[in-house]
Amino acid sequence: MKKILLIVFLAVLLISDANSQKTKKKRIRHEKKKEIPPTVEVETVESQQSQLEQQAHARDVLEAKLKAIEASESEAVPADENIPDPCENKRCGPGRECVPGLDGKARCACMKACPTEADFRRRVCSNYNETWESDCELYRSRCLCLEEQEECKNHLNKHLHIEYYGECRQMPACTEEEMSDFPRRMRDWLFNVMRELADRKELSTHYLQMEREAERSTNDSQRSVTAAIWKWCDLDGHPHDKQVSRHELFPIRAPLMALEHCIAPFLDSCDADNDHRITLSEWGTCLEVPMHELDNKCDDVRDGVDEELEAEEAL
Repeated sequence: MKKILLIVFLAVLLISDANSQKTKKKRIRHEKKKEIPPTVEVETVESQQSQLEQQAHARDVLEAKLKAIEASESEAVPADENIPDPCENKRCGPGRECVPGLDGKARCACMKACPTEADFRRRVCSNYNETWESDCELYRSRCLCLEEQEECKNHLNKHLHIEYYGECRQMPACTEEEMSDFPRRMRDWLFNVMRELADRKELSTHYLQMEREAERSTNDSQRSVTAAIWKWCDLDGHPHDKQVSRHELFPIRAPLMALEHCIAPFLDSCDADNDHRITLSEWGTCLEVPMHELDNKCDDVRDGVDEELEAEEAL
């Protein structure tokens, strides 16, 4: 508002200045006709000259003020550091990113773009046997199709998931001999992973106690049962329904397929009724672990883990 008033005032002065110049010329011509004495003419001219100088000075002052106002308006307004970032504690799933809404609330949207990956080791193979540059690109494509956005190139991509890490390739067939020995190797591998996590102090207190008890036991089957229970409870996410979906099997399927070609057919064979879910009974049968030992320990393990999580949340 101040800027507008100053501009108007400056325009009035300029108009007044122009009118004064016209009046001066008319007056001089008129005075010449009347042959005004030289002394009077000099005084009149000096008076008009003084007035013009005052107007010019006022104009310069106004122009300086206008420039000062424009400079102050062009300066960036500092952000209010007290306003919290709505995305600070917002977590979004793969292929999505947090976007602040106009209402100040955070929401998850499909990523606009994924980081460029030059390393071929970041490539992944999808369940459609297609190689993607990165897991980000795969999940972003799935998100776009789930949201039914124009960028979705194939509507089947709403069912995309990572089959294994690395470029797609022809996997060798798993022989009968390899498959028959796989349950033992799977049990040994699971317990070795559990032991490594325990040594790195990355197991919860309840699982750590289970692992240490199995280490001290002279019964070899206890290691197998402990490893099977640990991995089962780890895979059985919310809700804890004692069955693991194909999606929940991802943490052990995708990382291993490039190294262990029998993992996919083995896990598929565990789904005896082919309902895309592996029950605790099917898991025990597949790993050749006595069902009664699994069933007796599964609830105790779940209760112990849930109690530990509740205690952490209370703190």
